[in-house]
Amino acid sequence: MAAVAEKTGRILLALAALLALGLLIANSASAGPTATRLVYAPGEIVPIPASIPHEEGDMVDKRILGDLRWIAARYPIYVTDGYSGPLPNGEHVGCNQCHVRGSDHYNGLAVDLVPLNGTPGKCDETWNAITRLAEWAEPIQNEPVPPFRWVGYNGDAGHGCGNHLHLSWQHSPVAMYQLAEWVEVFPTGPASGRKPRKPRPSSPPQKLPTGPPGGIGTIHSGGLAPRGD
Repeated sequence: MAAVAEKTGRILLALAALLALGLLIANSASAGPTATRLVYAPGEIVPIPASIPHEEGDMVDKRILGDLRWIAARYPIYVTDGYSGPLPNGEHVGCNQCHVRGSDHYNGLAVDLVPLNGTPGKCDETWNAITRLAEWAEPIQNEPVPPFRWVGYNGDAGHGCGNHLHLSWQHSPVAMYQLAEWVEVFPTGPASGRKPRKPRPSSPPQKLPTGPPGGIGTIHSGGLAPRGD
């Protein structure tokens, strides 16, 4: 009997170890994109398409639309704000003076998200998918997974379940209301197997890329410092 009990114990320990390993692998696999790439194609502030649920009039830099479509196909999101600033025709789009100075919203490279058909202002089960998305983009607090520059959710003032999730994409240094030279995204099509690509070598100073006109703010760099809303 003792031998049987010992054998059973070893089997249970082995099963427990396999389960723990499986959970570790599963968590690692679900923690953000496995590959990213830098997009140097010219940016443009464009309307968010109907395939991505959003407030009427919301716009973003077209280079992050692929990522947003991928996210919207897997999480029930609703975009409440994207680009915030002036357009070439003088019209202002997005939230007016509700984002902090230097926010990626001013470059069209950030979105604020709430649950599609969720409960406004209340943290309940309708926010579960948004919480999973936040944890996918930032498995560890203040350590977002590329291509995300900053993730604002639980633990960040003015964000979180019942409020909203903020996602920013990594990009080159750029002035307020201008378009970044490059944007980091996760491939969603045939290029999804590419490995991350390093930024191009620094080039002589050039005129800022053409983008929405407006006041020029302080140049800001990349990194993981909170950009806020």
